[in-house]
Amino acid sequence: MVLPEAFVQLLWLSTALAASSLRQPRHAEPPRSTSPFGPVWPLPRSIDISPNRLQLAPKRFQIVHGPGSSAGPHCSLLQDAFRRYYEYIFGYSKWQNHDKKSLADTELAALQVIITSEESDCDKYPDISSDEAYQLSVGEPVAVLKAGKVWGALRGLETFSQLVYEDDYGSFFINASDITDFPRFAHRGILIDSSRHFLPLKSILTNLDAMAFNKFNVLHWHIVDDQSFPYQSITFPELSAQGSYSYNHIYTPTDVRLVIEYARLRGIRVLPEFDTPGHTQAWGKGHRNILTPCYSGERPSGSYGPVNPILNSTYDFMAKLFKEISTVFPDEYIHLGGDEVDFSCWKSNPDVKAFVRKQGIWYSYAKLESYYIDKMLDIVSSINKKSIVWQEVFDNGAELPADSVVEVWMGNFYEEELRQVTKEGLSAILAAPWYLDYISYGQDWMKYYKVEPLSFIGCESQKSLVLGGEACLWGEFVDATNLIPRLWPRASAVGERLWSSKNVTDLEDAYSRLVEHRCRMLRRGIAAQPLYVGFCQHEVRNP
Repeated sequence: MVLPEAFVQLLWLSTALAASSLRQPRHAEPPRSTSPFGPVWPLPRSIDISPNRLQLAPKRFQIVHGPGSSAGPHCSLLQDAFRRYYEYIFGYSKWQNHDKKSLADTELAALQVIITSEESDCDKYPDISSDEAYQLSVGEPVAVLKAGKVWGALRGLETFSQLVYEDDYGSFFINASDITDFPRFAHRGILIDSSRHFLPLKSILTNLDAMAFNKFNVLHWHIVDDQSFPYQSITFPELSAQGSYSYNHIYTPTDVRLVIEYARLRGIRVLPEFDTPGHTQAWGKGHRNILTPCYSGERPSGSYGPVNPILNSTYDFMAKLFKEISTVFPDEYIHLGGDEVDFSCWKSNPDVKAFVRKQGIWYSYAKLESYYIDKMLDIVSSINKKSIVWQEVFDNGAELPADSVVEVWMGNFYEEELRQVTKEGLSAILAAPWYLDYISYGQDWMKYYKVEPLSFIGCESQKSLVLGGEACLWGEFVDATNLIPRLWPRASAVGERLWSSKNVTDLEDAYSRLVEHRCRMLRRGIAAQPLYVGFCQHEVRNP
């Protein structure tokens, strides 16, 4: 077939134009922050940015311990943070002008970090009461960051790094600023699920970096479930040997220690969740006798249900396992789960049915679950830990100790659940409106941003019992390939809601700042998905 000459010429012309458009420089500008606060995320409690700018010379600028600080060069946590944030500020740039003389009239020589309290917490782990407040003053010749503890210094270093910007010629600047900041809520968490899909260490550590960039401070590690048991127990190694997907899908004690220390250096707690009595099928592969045999009529069906709550051997096993867990994970809390327990297997088992009948006519299987949970709560208390549970434990009437925490996750009427939990004097964590595994077309970060955690009816003493919240990413459809882009920057919206003041609600201002924050995360190696159309300035500067 011979094409008409005119058609061939048109085809050649369109191809040439397409190639030409690829070669031409693009002068379109990405959306720049129009916020008066610059691209700072989450927004500090008080921020005043001056138009006066100072220049930072990468070869001369230093982050150092300030005079009178209770933490000095011996504080490895801060030394590590100083190196890290220097790289965040300058590392991704090509430093086109790093050998040239300063172009600005004034130069910022250093950031001095001063820990003001006698105990810096340098060698400690963060906890629910950790002081994350800081004050940052940027002016010539040095900027000063003051914090009572190292945890506040970490948050202030993140803010300082966000204030620094690079011009089109490779020079770095920061505007004179005064910031006073502290979080609204003490518990600001991200839940990851390493049972449905095993998450390699690299992806967990990358997520911890992203959490630090967004001032989250709790990694809720839902480490085991029905599908697999990747936690390698020293006491019961058969649990992971039989219950993991393979020998390559296991977190060794060394792996767990690495996650905990990596998190500590970023001011992040690691909250382990070992969910029982449901969600335990993988446990039974290594310890079949802890699960309840299900029956079909009068004969065993060959399948197994939740943990068997009527055997003393069950609690002997749990006491030994959780004693180990308490020594591996330094946090004062252990998450016991307690959600979504299917009673059908218990109802089919003749021994369990006899146990229930023996308790009396008013005894129910919900009360049997509470019986089990009460014993688990006693075990946790005996090892000097506190318990966090999913809301069904509270709903089913378990006798929760006063220092227990209820995590509210059911989407319907979560405000009423918060009211009831706090009315009983119990602390609460809100997760219900922030299940990020539910995805939809469009900018769903906005609905997460609009949530007000204290919108329920209750007195001030009740609302003070809400410790914070969590953005949850369950793993049925999430593995290492999409963990980071599915979380970020959607979880960033939750981060600002939990850190910033209640009155920080301007969506237009938030979008302006979040677009640039997402680009900043990209520069730092976080594969955060786009909010909407556009591009990042660094893509033009460093293609």
